[in-house]
Amino acid sequence: MTSPADPPDGAGASGPGLKLLAVTACPTGIAHTYMAAEKLAQAAESLGHSMKVETQGSIGAENVLSDNDVSQADGIIIAADKDVDRSRFVGKRVLVVGVADGIHRPQRLIEQVLDAPVYEGDGSGAGRGASGAAASGGGGGSKGRSVTYKALMNGVSYMIPFVVVGGLLIAVSLALGGDTTSKGIVIPDDSFWKTVNDIGSIGFELMIPALSGYIAYAIADRPALVPGMVGGWIAAHGELYDSEAGAGFIGAIVTGFLAGYLVLWIKRVKVPKFVQPIMPIIVIPIVATSALGLFFIYVLGEPISWVFEQLTDWLGGLTGTSAAVLGIILGLMIAFDMGGPVNKTAFLFGAGLVSKNPEVMGACAAAIPVPPLGQGLATLLRRRMFDDQERETGLAALFMGFFGITEGAIPFAAARPARVIPANMVGGAVAGAIAGVASVEDNVPHGGPIVAVLGAVGGVPMFFVAVVVGTAVTALVTIGLMSVGGSAVDSGGAAVGVGAAGATAGGSSGASSVAAEPVLAGVGGGDRTGEASGAAGARKAVASQGAAAEVGEAEAVPAGQVLSGYLTERTVKERLAADGKDAAIREMAELLGATGKVADAEELVRAAFAREDQGTTGLGEEIAIPHAKTDAVTAPVVGFARSPEGIEWGAPDGTKARLVFMIAVPEADAGDEHLRILALLSRKLMAEEFRERLLGAADVEGILGVLGEIG
Repeated sequence: MTSPADPPDGAGASGPGLKLLAVTACPTGIAHTYMAAEKLAQAAESLGHSMKVETQGSIGAENVLSDNDVSQADGIIIAADKDVDRSRFVGKRVLVVGVADGIHRPQRLIEQVLDAPVYEGDGSGAGRGASGAAASGGGGGSKGRSVTYKALMNGVSYMIPFVVVGGLLIAVSLALGGDTTSKGIVIPDDSFWKTVNDIGSIGFELMIPALSGYIAYAIADRPALVPGMVGGWIAAHGELYDSEAGAGFIGAIVTGFLAGYLVLWIKRVKVPKFVQPIMPIIVIPIVATSALGLFFIYVLGEPISWVFEQLTDWLGGLTGTSAAVLGIILGLMIAFDMGGPVNKTAFLFGAGLVSKNPEVMGACAAAIPVPPLGQGLATLLRRRMFDDQERETGLAALFMGFFGITEGAIPFAAARPARVIPANMVGGAVAGAIAGVASVEDNVPHGGPIVAVLGAVGGVPMFFVAVVVGTAVTALVTIGLMSVGGSAVDSGGAAVGVGAAGATAGGSSGASSVAAEPVLAGVGGGDRTGEASGAAGARKAVASQGAAAEVGEAEAVPAGQVLSGYLTERTVKERLAADGKDAAIREMAELLGATGKVADAEELVRAAFAREDQGTTGLGEEIAIPHAKTDAVTAPVVGFARSPEGIEWGAPDGTKARLVFMIAVPEADAGDEHLRILALLSRKLMAEEFRERLLGAADVEGILGVLGEIG
């Protein structure tokens, strides 16, 4: 076989046929994954090449590339806005671009892959890290999602389970096994709940290293994971650099980026060939971990310790000032870094005065739960601003806030610091001020409503007033700041969402492996896209180790019904009256309501809006597929309508949506039918001839006749 560095003689944009591979993936909305796959497959076939495409959507990897596929490949295109493991592609030409490039520039990518650098593995300088940045001059195509933002969100998504598991185990153990003492809420050493608390504490301690480690991993692949995690551990343990408080999650972000870029720099160092095999597993991790650890302890640690000491001294000089002023300052500090040096300074200052001046700890105790309670409340008040994982994290934050675990707000603060940290601080300041003015006392070094429930607080009514008002302020300020310039956009213009970040980092979600057929171009005979030619049901394919294997077909759907009967004559509209996206979504929701499967039309609309906030469902090619996973519907249902003039939907290619599908499925079906329908639609709609016939159909019956080809 011809070497990837030397394509077959005469091989160019139009042939002779090359053996190409591709991987497509997007973090939010599986449709882009399949659209890019289909476009690349079509372009390869038109140029006389064969191409096999592995898709990595929310449903997991499908049509997986085998070792044999890779060994025979002349080039590999990765069109993805999430991490894709490239270790299997060592020695091959690899072009890494955004998923949008796969949709809008497939032919150019095929031309460029012949000149892409040969990927030499983690220890080489070829290409970039797993951040999804371009490995060659192929263009970014990430639509404003910077490498920095994607790395940060990668760390946040891996940190969230540690926060939730650790925080909830600690909270439960305190509630069921804790006793109020002068040293705080203490769990007896020989009790079962002490063991539960210890397990939760381990999860909490791993939270900061996970954040740091996976930021580094997103920047520079696996060699950066160890230095990132070790750096995060050092940042969290101030005793290593003579500080009573660690650097917290802000320190972990710093060490994560330092580790990632340090490893990238080391990768560029030229080394003898005999050293290259051990670079990614021995040399780089050891050198980077040692350098980063020593740098943090001896260079960064000293300033952190100094800041801690200066803050403590400064607070000591404020004890004679107004109670309101001191409460405001303590509230601001408590809410700033949620477990970092500033937070710990305020907490330890209050704890040290519990026996002499319990009012100081009272102000701290009122401010401590405000960040997690406020962020949790925000997810309840404006659900459409947050994705599913954020809403789940919000519920956990409410629980942790009750037990005085400020760290429950860290996932929100790490994801959108410019909005969340100021909101937390304002709410904390308000709570601290109210508690200070009311002379609320806390007789134990702990905070949150739990201390009042257990009888450690003097002035309970005003304590709860302070907590409730502070929580409300934080929630409202968060919502207000998120609304400025669009709720799903943070600094750098990057789309925000912990759930999106989770997708960015995570690969498969563990959902069902039932999906549309694999995308193959010019490989073998038969139907290249696996689409049914009539009203037959959608084919199913299961991704195996080597390739996706077809396992059968659904029974034929009755005439006048499409997509397993989810789309019928009642859910088709010849012409949309709406001239804007929001109005169109409401009109489509009303259309779905005609089936009797919509129990709460307003909740369906809210769920669809929330999905739009994560990223537009305007796919380009004059197509929009708004969709929602919500129990506002009792069964899967799909609607279709046309807009001859087109509706501005924020599509990547700038086209207005003239073909609008709306998909709604109950939460229980979200991992199967939702993704299968999206995959089928996005693939079929990539055919220009199909779209033209759909636009030109004379009436509802004609529309159903065309749509019947989907399955």
